[in-house]
Amino acid sequence: MEPTPVTPSRRSKRFQPLLTPVRTNAFVDKSVVWTDDSFYIRPTVHEDYQVLQEDEGWQPDPGMQTAFHKSFKRTKNTAPVSRKGLNARRSTVETETFEVGDTVLVKTQFTKHPSVGVIASMWEFQGGEDDDSHMMVRVHWFQHPSELPRIRAKREHFENEVYFTLASQAILSPSCILSHCTVSEVPHTAPTVRKRHNWIIATSEDNTLFYCRLAIESRSNIYYDFNWAAHKQQSLSSSNEDLANGTCWHVAVEATPSRRRTKKRTKLQDIAEESGDDSVRDRDYENDELPSEPDDHLIPSVVDDASDSEAAVSVPTDDIPKTPSRKRKRTSSTPKSTPSKKRAPKLAAPTPHSKAALRKRSRKAPAVRVPPPNLTQEHYRQLQNLPPDPWLRAMHVLHVAARPDVLPCREEEYSRVLRTVEELLEEGSGGCVYISGVPGTGKTATVHAIVRELKRMAENNETNPFTYVEINGLRIPEPSAAYNLLWETVSGHDVASDGHLKASAKEALKQLTKHFSAGARAGPAGHACVVLMDELDQLVTAKQDVVYNFFNWPTIAGSKLVVIAVANTMDLPERVMSGRVRSRLGMIRINFQPYTTQQLEKIVHARLRDAKEGLEEPPDVINADGIKFAAMKVSSISGDARRVLDICRRAVELVHPKRRAARTEDVKEVIKVLQNSPTAAYLRDCALHERIMLASLLRCIKREGVEEIKWGEIEDQHITYVEALTSEGDPSRKPTPEELGLILDSLVASRAMIVEDGLNAVRKSARERRVILNLEQTEVERVLSEVGGRSWATALGVGA
Repeated sequence: MEPTPVTPSRRSKRFQPLLTPVRTNAFVDKSVVWTDDSFYIRPTVHEDYQVLQEDEGWQPDPGMQTAFHKSFKRTKNTAPVSRKGLNARRSTVETETFEVGDTVLVKTQFTKHPSVGVIASMWEFQGGEDDDSHMMVRVHWFQHPSELPRIRAKREHFENEVYFTLASQAILSPSCILSHCTVSEVPHTAPTVRKRHNWIIATSEDNTLFYCRLAIESRSNIYYDFNWAAHKQQSLSSSNEDLANGTCWHVAVEATPSRRRTKKRTKLQDIAEESGDDSVRDRDYENDELPSEPDDHLIPSVVDDASDSEAAVSVPTDDIPKTPSRKRKRTSSTPKSTPSKKRAPKLAAPTPHSKAALRKRSRKAPAVRVPPPNLTQEHYRQLQNLPPDPWLRAMHVLHVAARPDVLPCREEEYSRVLRTVEELLEEGSGGCVYISGVPGTGKTATVHAIVRELKRMAENNETNPFTYVEINGLRIPEPSAAYNLLWETVSGHDVASDGHLKASAKEALKQLTKHFSAGARAGPAGHACVVLMDELDQLVTAKQDVVYNFFNWPTIAGSKLVVIAVANTMDLPERVMSGRVRSRLGMIRINFQPYTTQQLEKIVHARLRDAKEGLEEPPDVINADGIKFAAMKVSSISGDARRVLDICRRAVELVHPKRRAARTEDVKEVIKVLQNSPTAAYLRDCALHERIMLASLLRCIKREGVEEIKWGEIEDQHITYVEALTSEGDPSRKPTPEELGLILDSLVASRAMIVEDGLNAVRKSARERRVILNLEQTEVERVLSEVGGRSWATALGVGA
């Protein structure tokens, strides 16, 4: 009796990325046939068909077997050169044979040029109910320098030089193979000058001719001496099982130096490392790794002892007594009776520079480091060009736009984020880091210092290489434009020379989804990528698709994507995002607390010390009491470091003509002027319900996490605040919707608020139209809390 069919339930795909599954018919190509019988058959394992698992409708049949072949033939129709007459439509049929061990050009996600690989194995499934045979090809990758991460230790290379990867393989369909190519051990051109983008092809024939002399572990950027011809010959002579699994193409390397060996060091080695002599260091490294063979004859071998005892029984001894002698290593050429073991493959040795990098990483201390100053930054160059005037130099360093690299009071957060990102790069895995804090707490400056340190380490081969891209929510026209920026970086597109890609955000999303979900099938250029998403609050949309995709891609196996998100609100995931998005952000969360009075003082004093460098006995431009008063005033409101820097800079600017130090009275005068700004004067003159409406808009912005708020939500919040923010002498009557509309018109007329306008807005109801604040949010919060008192400050969250 046949089972009753069950109607499949519909599963909601909201907030899911647009995955592109592998089509099953992609591995069924009628133009490809085997040219030989299978040389090895075994039961099918998960690795053989795991590439088909992305197709939800495909399942392996019971009793299925995997049959491995050594070659297949492919036929294709080739259009001839255009000719006149009746033969113009005729085409020729070409046949091309591919065998195990052939080097081929492979089509990958990168459209600039094909990737290079060697066919490691090929197979089909037998014993299944499906008549169509799924043909699989395993490719072992080569890597071109242009496919390596951009931020790495650079090295010179030949044109069309490729590196053989240690164990990077992918399972593809035969249709991904484009054509044959040649990989030789003799370069046909001179070494190229180090450039950012060196896939240089002079003629079309050079497109299929490559040169290989090194193997590479691309994740750590370590190179090994390599002989391609010998490795190919050794791999093809392996057993049928190793050929089928593709493991015979893996490159065995020498073990990395252990930390215990670094204790036994001579003064000559220390002097050689301090002098930077790589030849001496490499020679000492090789001496440390190689066993001491001259003394091996003094150590008895277990095998030799066993063979000697057997020989003593089988061979008669002389009756003449002899003095027992020390057993020595026999030098006789007579073969032993014990069968010899299979000779192990020769281990690949790292290149001299890679040896130095391995030693450096083995002795590397934990990643708890103070941010190093970058003296080549524009800030320090401008400071050196300034005249020796202490007041001018102090005004320069106290400016908000001046960003020195030394970040006081954020050492703990710096170390934690740096250690987290560095560990993700070392593991080769993806991850998310969510950094929150109110504006002016050093979030972006700290992350920039971390990225700068990671770049320095990668360029000095102290950590794994990576590619970096920064996406600022305030610098892109719409949230979906973040897809284009990430795809340009992942695809290796050179924006400086070729300009931005002319692709829509929808197409960029499609390519990114295919790239991250493909894993190893994306090609050999799937390296680590670090993405800084600053101002995450501006990327939140109604559907939450942009934020979800950026935090879902790192969770896909093999994506190697590290996302660092920076937002101004700590509880943004809980208030705005759905549970699925919050689960992606729940890995690593770091909150930057507002600066305290002591921390603000330390920041100002650190910048003033930079201004005094290079001057002989410079006078103080601002008293310590004035700095402390400014720090106390700012820390009691917001803890914004930018605010205290602005106050101190204006105080120094005020006393500059008098050539004296700014005192507490000068700082008070500056604060008074700042408080009486045009915005503050306007807000103080606003009516009660106008200030309540502004507070209601601020409350909705914090609750929703977006700047555009529906008018209906502001109305509801206004009615709620009438009871909470009115005092005894204020009218407590709740305004009607018509009266609220008049209050909104008043604020719109003064440009304090802006209402959505246009044809689409006219079609909406009044409560659905969106409203935004046209004033500085922190300034409105400060003035409203000062005018309204403690209840207003509590409602607005000022000083909390």
